[in-house]
Amino acid sequence: MGLLLACLVLGSAVIGGVLLAKGAIRVGQTSLDLNNPQFISTLKLMQVIYTIICFLLPALIFAWINFRYKHLYFLGFKKSEKINFYIFAIIIMFVSFPLASWFGELNEHIPLAKWMVSAEQDASKQMEAFLKTNSSKDVIINLLIIGLIPAICEEACFRGVLQRIFIQVFKSPWAGIMVAAIFFSAFHMQFEGFLPRMFLGILLGALYWYSNSLWVSITAHFFNNAVQLIWVLYDPKIINENPSVPLYAAIASALIVWGLLLLVKRQSKTSYQSVYEFEYVNGEM
Repeated sequence: MGLLLACLVLGSAVIGGVLLAKGAIRVGQTSLDLNNPQFISTLKLMQVIYTIICFLLPALIFAWINFRYKHLYFLGFKKSEKINFYIFAIIIMFVSFPLASWFGELNEHIPLAKWMVSAEQDASKQMEAFLKTNSSKDVIINLLIIGLIPAICEEACFRGVLQRIFIQVFKSPWAGIMVAAIFFSAFHMQFEGFLPRMFLGILLGALYWYSNSLWVSITAHFFNNAVQLIWVLYDPKIINENPSVPLYAAIASALIVWGLLLLVKRQSKTSYQSVYEFEYVNGEM
């Protein structure tokens, strides 16, 4: 947690310093010029740098400190033992959309402080500016900086490190998955989407635990981001509005997701001992 908070401060300082140095913002400025394409391009680059510093960097430092060798391997960057886990990951993400949208509707009934609503509105305006596209090149860039890079960096941080720590603390995979999912949603600071993002974190955590491969959860995370990015191209209002989902559709989605996770669990060879047994992790066998 100390590493994560330190890197969040460092990332914010770096981004603020670069933007001030380039003249993109001024001291005391309270609003951003989101109509300037050049500024948006700079902001996208800063978003990439911020994501790497805040999420990937602390994960890499953690791995370097805690594992004697094969740091990325023990962090979770290893191929899944079974190829079909990647397929399950995509299918589970796809069928979970109705349930996630229903959680979004439920989230709307939670009263929020004014500063939370204001922060959410500012984030929505910035996302709208990010997602404006004039060519297929813009779409590919968005898929890279909003879809793929966050998927890799956030999975390394929240699943590869935080989930690993919480599972070990609670001696329970599902307790660790749930707590890591709460942190995952909270760190996005988008309160109107807290419940659906927490639900996403739970699914990603379960996929990582059962597959024992970050590439599986990264695949699922990127698929989720990519679908939403492409969906916005055809229906821009979903940035600010949750699609209305009937209760029966949400229940059906929940049952299918639960059934698919059971299938994944049955095929999984992951156990607490295989992940946390001291000699195995530290290469002392």
